[in-house]
Amino acid sequence: MRDRFGSVLLAVASKTVEDVLFPGIDVRVEGVSDSSGILVVEAVSTARLGRCPNCRKQARRVHSTYQRTLDERPLGGRRVIIRLRVRRYFCDRRSCSRMTFVEQVPGLSTRYRRSSTGLAGWLRSIAIELGGRPAARLCRRLRLTAGRTRLLRLLTAPAVPDRAPRVLGVDEFAFRKGCTYGTVLVDVEAGRVVDVLPDRTSETFAAWLTDHPGAEIICRDRATAYTKAVRETAPNALEVADRWHLLQNLPAAVEKTCHQHRDCLRKRVEEETAAEVPEVTPMLLPPAEPPRTQIIERTRHRYEDIHRLLEKRWTISAIARRLNLDRKTVRRFRDTDVDQLLASARECRPNGVLEPFKAYLNARFAEAQGQVSGTRLFLEIQARGYRGSRQGVRKHLAALRTGTAEPVRADIPSPRKITSWIMRPRETLTESQNERLLQVRLACPDITRACDLARAFADLVRHQRGYLLLEWIRQAKQDAPKPMKGFAGFLRQDLDAVTAGLTLPWSSGVVEGHVNRVKKLKRAMYGRASFELLRTRILTRLEG
Repeated sequence: MRDRFGSVLLAVASKTVEDVLFPGIDVRVEGVSDSSGILVVEAVSTARLGRCPNCRKQARRVHSTYQRTLDERPLGGRRVIIRLRVRRYFCDRRSCSRMTFVEQVPGLSTRYRRSSTGLAGWLRSIAIELGGRPAARLCRRLRLTAGRTRLLRLLTAPAVPDRAPRVLGVDEFAFRKGCTYGTVLVDVEAGRVVDVLPDRTSETFAAWLTDHPGAEIICRDRATAYTKAVRETAPNALEVADRWHLLQNLPAAVEKTCHQHRDCLRKRVEEETAAEVPEVTPMLLPPAEPPRTQIIERTRHRYEDIHRLLEKRWTISAIARRLNLDRKTVRRFRDTDVDQLLASARECRPNGVLEPFKAYLNARFAEAQGQVSGTRLFLEIQARGYRGSRQGVRKHLAALRTGTAEPVRADIPSPRKITSWIMRPRETLTESQNERLLQVRLACPDITRACDLARAFADLVRHQRGYLLLEWIRQAKQDAPKPMKGFAGFLRQDLDAVTAGLTLPWSSGVVEGHVNRVKKLKRAMYGRASFELLRTRILTRLEG
């Protein structure tokens, strides 16, 4: 053991200064000095005779020597400067336009640069990871002399291959959501970004495909611009619709169906509640008025504004621009009665801790003909699990006496919650969730049909049974609710790409992962960088 330890010490002691400071580099250290906390290294090049950078002929004559000053990586927390003496050679080839040239030490120096190759690699890595200003702040902490402009100049985008990858993934990302978008192109097999385009138009993507032929399979989402470009410039390429986007569009159709048939669920729950609650002697109360909350007032004013413009024969698009609304919102306010809109607005209010106990309070209030103590009712519902304050009970009783209390809402699950139960695998649902979903299915045949179709389609996607897609579309077109029929027609228009997505192993999963990374880079430098700089950072940061 002692012999082995001694041999290690001997090997370390036998290393020269050159081996420690410049391993594998052809230089000779002539001196090391410490000047004001800066380590100055005097070195001389010992490399072989250099070659002319123009004609590549090896030099034979030395013209002169001179000293270069290079910044090197810090050592022991101190800045390092290399004073390197290099040789200038004659170029003896008469046809060459260059008469003299300076040698470069491989691994240490490059032309027109005042930092060593190792330091330049450090700075470039920092700039790739952090960008301009954050990278400059880190360099100051590391005792590296580099400003944000110098760091950004080190970033150069890698060359784009002349031919597109065999399996090309394409997707959009937002420079500013809802306003401007770009396109990221990914080699799905290699899992790396190939190029970034400044917009998401079909013309730009078609021009890229024309300049970079060779794509045999193109993975995309449901964007029509990309489909148009592929059909125009690469008609022989096989398009593959992304499975994730298909499973994202399906719940939207299911949730819309649940929205349309909420009255079925409410009616069933109210019938069951009426059968359970004992009959009480009705008492005369002031006429009920909807509570004047902010959302109700906004709904009423919006309804009045839209119908006033409709009477003046304004179009839906013009009203949407005037009131800064979506066209679907304007159309819903045009086609829906104001009472239904106000009822929907009241349902949007969040459930409080008192909500499950309002039916009991209303029954006790009517039974006692209004002559009941708020404290007594508070103690009664507290014994039944109420965890709120006494003041909330008193406010509800006061609203009952003045006739401004909201009607008790039926305890029905939201359309989004029903959709989540339908889309999740059956084995992941709890017993109570299965029971509530069964009650929903019994209450509405249309939701039942949408549930069966959604689960069947999810099974096609998860097990890649694309050969059953046409049969599923046929069944959905026969007796499905309107939103599900629309989804089926949506699939029918893009049948080949959807079938390929449900059959082949390729998808846009790798592309979506890169889009998330692109968003992170974009948000770190949005508004302070040009598209070219953002593209360079994307290609250098995500090339691996």
